[in-house]
Amino acid sequence: MAVESLTTASARSGWGAVALRIAFIYAAARVVTTAFLLLAAELSGFGSRMGPDASLSDTIVAWDGQWYWYVAEAGYPSDLPRTDDGRVAENQWAFMPVFAYLAKAVGAPFGSWAVGAFLVSLLAGYAASLVLYHLLRIKLDDSAATWSVVFFASAPLAALFQVGYAESLNLLWLFCALWCVLARRYRWLYLLIPLMAFTRPGVLAFALMLGLVGIWRWTRRAKEPLGAAEIAHIVALGSLAVACGFAWQVIAGLVTGEPGAYLATELAWRRNWIPGDAEFFPLEGFLSAAAFWFGTMWHLPAFLGPIALAALVLGAAAALILLPQVRALGVELRLWAASYLVYLLLVFFPQSSIFRLLIPLSPLWGAIAVPRSRVWRGSILVLSLAGQWWWIYNMYALGSTPWQVP
Repeated sequence: MAVESLTTASARSGWGAVALRIAFIYAAARVVTTAFLLLAAELSGFGSRMGPDASLSDTIVAWDGQWYWYVAEAGYPSDLPRTDDGRVAENQWAFMPVFAYLAKAVGAPFGSWAVGAFLVSLLAGYAASLVLYHLLRIKLDDSAATWSVVFFASAPLAALFQVGYAESLNLLWLFCALWCVLARRYRWLYLLIPLMAFTRPGVLAFALMLGLVGIWRWTRRAKEPLGAAEIAHIVALGSLAVACGFAWQVIAGLVTGEPGAYLATELAWRRNWIPGDAEFFPLEGFLSAAAFWFGTMWHLPAFLGPIALAALVLGAAAALILLPQVRALGVELRLWAASYLVYLLLVFFPQSSIFRLLIPLSPLWGAIAVPRSRVWRGSILVLSLAGQWWWIYNMYALGSTPWQVP
């Protein structure tokens, strides 16, 4: 018993040391990001989304932050707003409720939704960083896992840890869920899957990953036993993820009386790039975008769009299958990356928000951190911070064109 107690105490002490180390990394990264946001606010002018004389608090409620605030204050419309020509206009149904209402609850003592949004994003970002370390530590050594967190906390879109967006909260649920899959701790997923589904779209990708993990586990059951209980969990959780993935569409349809309310709302944003009506079907977004970007915007031959898309798909597949640094992350995380990329390919219309939509691939920072060269790691950090300033400058200091939308 004494030996067990000492072992437990040592483990807790080690966990605490890791938590402090990650806290120091995360805090240092937030200081840099705050400086970038302050500079962007100072540079904001009449053409910017935030306007002249912008402050740091304006960055919290800029862009989608304003929509989450509106959800928290006004809820969701029972009658869809319409444009002058009768089309469904942009509205709250495009934004899931968990972050908006959690920020409202946290901000209530301060009398400010923005303060609540800032605190939720900031604290969830730290918790996500800590879980990411423990997630990657299952496959990587301490040095690589730590540097993965350095890159994650200082990434080009790390400003999302400090503004009114749901990304950092969703990353916390996602990293916890991925850890549960790797550790074979399935019971927590019955809570985490609904939380993911009602924080950000994308839980259908997790459903696909669970299916693929189940198939992979079945093929190697001779090496790692696959019991009936685990099979039942994988099937039940996959079904839950599918149900949750479509639940918001059903809820929006029931409340508004229009079965296609959610999809019509999402398509309303696309008119910022492609005017007119659009119908959703798998792959349609990327195919339409290929013609738009290569033809309309860049004045290149239209056939180059599908070729570039095919090259990107093949390149991503080759990286996930062949690169030793990626293979070091293990099968489950590679299946997550593949599933999420397939999900984006099927449902997303690529524009400037594509950078933000790629954030759920953050466990791949582990592959970037595997090489132990100080020059390599230092260079990646410098490039990440340069990319962070570039993104903040364009999205907040400028933010005046359709391709400067976070």
